[in-house]
Amino acid sequence: MVNEKREKLKMRYQSLRESMIKYQLETRGITDIEVLKAFKIIPRHRFVDFNFQHLAYNDSPLSIGEGQTISQPYIVALMLQLLELKNSDKVLEIGTGSGYQTALLAEIVQEVYTVERILPLLKNAKTILNDLGYKNIFYKAGDGTLGWENGIPKREKFDKIIVAAAAPDIPESLTGQLAMNGKLIIPTGDRSFQQLVIISKTEEGYVHRNEGGCMFVPLIGAEGWQL
Repeated sequence: MVNEKREKLKMRYQSLRESMIKYQLETRGITDIEVLKAFKIIPRHRFVDFNFQHLAYNDSPLSIGEGQTISQPYIVALMLQLLELKNSDKVLEIGTGSGYQTALLAEIVQEVYTVERILPLLKNAKTILNDLGYKNIFYKAGDGTLGWENGIPKREKFDKIIVAAAAPDIPESLTGQLAMNGKLIIPTGDRSFQQLVIISKTEEGYVHRNEGGCMFVPLIGAEGWQL
């Protein structure tokens, strides 16, 4: 009986994931095959509190505690698609949060280096990601505005950088860790409303592109907002 209930619940979550992909992502222009494949695989309900699991596939952000949120699925998918991820990429993620976006990245790219300043969130995310079997994720507790500074293993440059919190301006430490021809995506603006910005590093310098309005929790740190 217990196994039967578990199987039914598993099938229900799979159905909810497929609906999320069809109605929240594909109908809004998410076409990247690898991104869609990752969304189909990753169990988003594993990354939220048990009391919110029935809402895990809704078209909205959800609280994960500590004043933080797991972002709306579409926004996560959009950011990943805009980065044009490759399976050979080494990606720096600022804001591990629940670990959901980390898992999506780990399905697509070669290595993920993720930074989180809130220790309980990092510990919980690491537990879930380890339980799901990921071996290509490296973790750092600390100030995300400084990137992978003093992180282990040592890495100075990244093909892609994704920031899951809003900064008043683009941290120079992050652009400094971007590899040539790499891309960085970050929400910037004030605490209540931001613009989603992509920075591409070229031989001629940095090229900025605005991808529209958004709302994220603030990026706290030396090159972000202060507590």
